[in-house]
Amino acid sequence: MKELGPEELAKLAELKRVKLTATLVLFACFLVMVGAMWLEHQYPALAFIAAFAEAATIGGIADWYAVVALFKRPLNLPIPHTAIIPNNQERIGDNLGRFIEKNFLAPEPVSQKLKEVDFADEIAKWLSDERKARGLANFLRSIIPQLLESVDQKGLVKFAANSVTKQLKQVDLSPIVNEVLDSLTRDDRHQKLMDEVILALHRFLNDEEALKVIQSKVKDELPTVLNLFRADALVVNRIIKAAASLLDEIKDNPDHELRAEFEQFLKDYAKRLKRSKRFAARIDTFKKQILARPELMSIAQQMWTSIRTFIEQDVQSKDSILVENLAEMFIDVGKNLKAEKELKQDINDGMILLLSNFVASQKTNISMFISEQVKSWDFRQLITLIEANIGKDLQYIRFNGMIIGGFVGLALYIVQITIT
Repeated sequence: MKELGPEELAKLAELKRVKLTATLVLFACFLVMVGAMWLEHQYPALAFIAAFAEAATIGGIADWYAVVALFKRPLNLPIPHTAIIPNNQERIGDNLGRFIEKNFLAPEPVSQKLKEVDFADEIAKWLSDERKARGLANFLRSIIPQLLESVDQKGLVKFAANSVTKQLKQVDLSPIVNEVLDSLTRDDRHQKLMDEVILALHRFLNDEEALKVIQSKVKDELPTVLNLFRADALVVNRIIKAAASLLDEIKDNPDHELRAEFEQFLKDYAKRLKRSKRFAARIDTFKKQILARPELMSIAQQMWTSIRTFIEQDVQSKDSILVENLAEMFIDVGKNLKAEKELKQDINDGMILLLSNFVASQKTNISMFISEQVKSWDFRQLITLIEANIGKDLQYIRFNGMIIGGFVGLALYIVQITIT
């Protein structure tokens, strides 16, 4: 049996004092009744006092019996319907559980009570607190190694890679490719592309190795007689000069006709590809060939290994980048959430729905838990605690019973003598 604390001991001492006072008052009523009845023939007026004291004594005894019967058997006599609380422990537990289930865990009161709570605002305040945000980030840091280990043990990397591959196989890439082609002619991107091509050709034409290759090819194609006069060098120089001149014209003139032709070529080519089923089939075949490569799984595993190694090393560092970013993210989320009324309402509605459904699904288990807890209580200690907390008020019922009983008895005596 658990020892009582100082507060309970003080209450029990006060209860003992009130019990003694109530008992002494009851005994005094009895003595007054006896004395008044004994002297009534000498002093007839004492009959009123005797009637009052007699009814007060009866009322006091009745209320004493009622109070005692709640917790124990009066005078340890086997009187039926006494020691009500100890003798009905199991029934009290079952009834209390059902009462709470029907009245406190019903959908209407639960939802109504949950609507009084601004969950989103509490979340926002909590996350906006830098100390709490960093505490949450540090907590996540402490469990990250276990989470990473669990990912490996459960084969989640392979599962994720297979899932992504499966989804990609179902994706039609031809519209994406067509969109990329269309984007080349937007915002003069094709002109920028052409400028890059021109710069690349300039670099090529100024590359000595490239010029030697061109000269060699030209020399092979020229008649032997012309090669004797080193015509190959002349031809290559003329070609290079003409090409460079043309490239400079195109580069310096944004309205050059070749630019317009290049733009029209891209547009026409994009249109043809959009209508081409063969092109779409080639893209799909190419996609499937890439996704079927076994190297993809190896690449995914290597990527995961690199990410995991980085995260593990980072969370072990005192100046963890991940923890710092997580803390800043939580703080930003908290601050931004305060200003998002619609989002806050959605969060509150979601929390109400979630908790209401949880309570609805678990209310029977909660009722059973309460019932089992009540049945497992040590009722001797429980009764002691109940008496310590409300016993004093119950003793005042005895005082009230004596006072009210006395006046009722006096009134009945007056009615009696009036009638007779």
